[in-house]
Amino acid sequence: MKRWYGKLLGFIAGWLLLRHPAGGLIGLLIGHAFDSDWFRGPREDPWRVLGLTDAASDGEVDLAYRRLITQYHPDKLTGAADELRRKADARAREINAAYDRIKTLRGRR
Repeated sequence: MKRWYGKLLGFIAGWLLLRHPAGGLIGLLIGHAFDSDWFRGPREDPWRVLGLTDAASDGEVDLAYRRLITQYHPDKLTGAADELRRKADARAREINAAYDRIKTLRGRR
């Protein structure tokens, strides 16, 4: 269990709001949902963008980033159609943002 404070705060809030023992359990479930990122959208997961899990090492993250950015870099598609270049540009921006987010989360630059 990586995070616990959401469960505790959810339990207390559920107990206070519903004034019943079941309220604490409902709050505990909601707190667990927030701690487990159940409400997080798939676009917010930077590891998913790189095709990895959060257990991947820094070397694996760097390797996946390099592999994907060379594949989707817009400069590789100089003679391609504009639509394809726009899609590649959007995907490259998404890959760069995910890589920067992972570096920030892991505290490295």
